[in-house]
Amino acid sequence: MADSRSIASPFIIAAVLLACAISWFFIDLPAVILFHALDQPPYHDLFKAITRLGQSEWYLVGGILLYLFFRKTKPRQAAAGLFLFTTTAVSGLGANLIKFIAGRARPKLFFSEGINGFNFFHIEHAWASFPSGHSATAFSVAMAFALLWPKGRPLFLLAGALIAFSRIFLTQHYPSDVIAGSYIGIASSILLYHHYFKKQLHD
Repeated sequence: MADSRSIASPFIIAAVLLACAISWFFIDLPAVILFHALDQPPYHDLFKAITRLGQSEWYLVGGILLYLFFRKTKPRQAAAGLFLFTTTAVSGLGANLIKFIAGRARPKLFFSEGINGFNFFHIEHAWASFPSGHSATAFSVAMAFALLWPKGRPLFLLAGALIAFSRIFLTQHYPSDVIAGSYIGIASSILLYHHYFKKQLHD
């Protein structure tokens, strides 16, 4: 698994940006057009349920409750709760900051008005496509669980990928939004784990 130095290396960041650019030019529009046509019952209801697992409040509240419940009796469990809360908060704040700066039109603007582009420094929901906040949350939590319980890593990451994919299927985001959000989530967990939580969780 990547350490804190490699996940934030210029090479990795450049690779993520390149993947986003390739998706922007060649994949984003064909993908949302395809999934817009496929977004019908019962698949819509299924992915709507899955996408709710990417809402940050589940993990913010759950993490802080774990911390408060165990902080005086079980330090490791308390640290795990605080780690879950912190990585969810940091990845979410990072994603929201970039959303505001980028001001990318969501797919719904493409379907309603033919708009596909950026309008920098916008806070409106319709202009908050890049990066995907649900993907950032899903992968920050998935990576946090993978670091806490390495044996379950494939299952956790698969769950994160499924939640992230739901954002594309429901045409809430373009694939490049999901790529960027997923990286933010993964990087947030790895950096926080190695710099702040590893000792507390494993001593």
